[in-house]
Amino acid sequence: MNIDKDLQSIQEARNLAAIAKEAQQEFKYFSQEQVDKVVKAMTDAGYKEAERLAKMAHEETGFGKWQDKVIKNQFGTKDVWESIKDLKTVGVIDVQNNGKILKIAEPMGVVAALIPSTNPTSTAMFKAIISLKCRNGIVASPHPKSINSTSEALRVLSDAAEKAGAPKGLIQCMTLPTIEGTEALMKDKNIAVILATGSTPMVKAAYSSGKPAYGVGPGNVPAFIERTANYQKAVADIVYGTTFDNGVLCSSEQAMIVDRPLREKVIEEAKRIGCYFVNEEEKKKLENTVAKGAKLNADIVGKSAAWIANYAGFSVPPNTTVLVAECASVGKQEPLSIEKLSPMLAFYTVDGWLEGCHRCIELLQFGGIGHTLVIHSNDKEVIMKFALEKPAFRIVVNTPSSVGAVGYTTALMPSMTLGPGTWGGSIVSENVSAKHLMNVKTLAFETRPVNPGVSVSSFDLPSSMSLSGAKQEGNFTKQIEERLRARAGNPVTNPLGNVSRKSGSTSKESVLGSGITEEEIQRIIKEFNR
Repeated sequence: MNIDKDLQSIQEARNLAAIAKEAQQEFKYFSQEQVDKVVKAMTDAGYKEAERLAKMAHEETGFGKWQDKVIKNQFGTKDVWESIKDLKTVGVIDVQNNGKILKIAEPMGVVAALIPSTNPTSTAMFKAIISLKCRNGIVASPHPKSINSTSEALRVLSDAAEKAGAPKGLIQCMTLPTIEGTEALMKDKNIAVILATGSTPMVKAAYSSGKPAYGVGPGNVPAFIERTANYQKAVADIVYGTTFDNGVLCSSEQAMIVDRPLREKVIEEAKRIGCYFVNEEEKKKLENTVAKGAKLNADIVGKSAAWIANYAGFSVPPNTTVLVAECASVGKQEPLSIEKLSPMLAFYTVDGWLEGCHRCIELLQFGGIGHTLVIHSNDKEVIMKFALEKPAFRIVVNTPSSVGAVGYTTALMPSMTLGPGTWGGSIVSENVSAKHLMNVKTLAFETRPVNPGVSVSSFDLPSSMSLSGAKQEGNFTKQIEERLRARAGNPVTNPLGNVSRKSGSTSKESVLGSGITEEEIQRIIKEFNR
């Protein structure tokens, strides 16, 4: 009997979520050292395979440039790991108010990760790394256009994780992704949180699933060249940004807004490095084929400038880097003012930073609200005005936006998932990282007694230690962790020894945090008060 693909997809989603949950029930008892060993092994494996996976993604999707995908794969593994390797995600992670507040990390559970076809390997590896850093499992739903490359990227990381001691099945990837299957995954009882990167409908579906979700959608990034800017560097940065992987990053520049005193110099410099300014007839052809009705034609996503021109019905020199179209307004009446996800730029001339400010806001509101803006300027006052007044949560300065917003050329948190905040329909306005995928519970002692009596009011810090000493505080929290685990009967060095793979339940011989007596509690308190 033939079973419909949507039903197979739904069943696969349920099966994979159950397997990942079973494995995560073991993984949640890993120590920080064990977690970091697993995640470091995943990072190294993904980094090593960066080129092979990049070529595989390019061949499968036809998007972008494989050479730039290598950089993204390396960034999504090594750079991300370097940014989170010292993040504490197990046990007591912080002590505040002289021991009156303790912060304790807990995993969320299993992450449902929606992976876009524009970044099918880098985003998949990034999400797996930040998920497991917090002792979560992960089930990925790849885009139908990039099933093979996403699956292979996660297989590489899964094999490495298991060789480093992770429970088998912690990393899963759907092989029959459908809309119905992805919806079933997001709503599955074994899923704790959704990490959605992709189209606006996908993000809305994530937030409508009834599960906690981090959803990030499109950008329509304006790049403003203010009159005090180093215009040669600004043009070079914008061209680099919009041509990086042929513009498929949501943080890629989509429009160049130029202050009038620099207009002719910018045009001359842009032409010198390969930009082609289309005439009115060619612009109309682009509008009719690339952005008809102000809706992007997916066929041109990630294609080269020469390919797009030929597709639209005109030719350009073979060394053309970017197609540039002069525009007078923003909106449906100006189709090329949309997010184009390819090496194409709308070109605007403005008179002064205030007019440039208004144009940038219009572009952001027309499809990129809350996402990213780049300003090229040497006037710190103007830069600050942009930072304070523009509806974007990443304002990058004097750098390519595409790679600056993700943290490659800036000090922003390295991430392949950029939150547009509530303005863009998301709960997160930062670059998403591991810290967003762990729960933190708080142990709080009384600070304002309502009844008299002598009682423990804090975990006393050693007198020789100040809270500003991170290394010393780390040692103290480690002592707390070890003592509490030992007193409660939790395994210290072998978190899997007393856990059933099938049910995640503890054996009769071990307590694993429950059943501690009053006498034991008093003994712990006395030790900390010595």
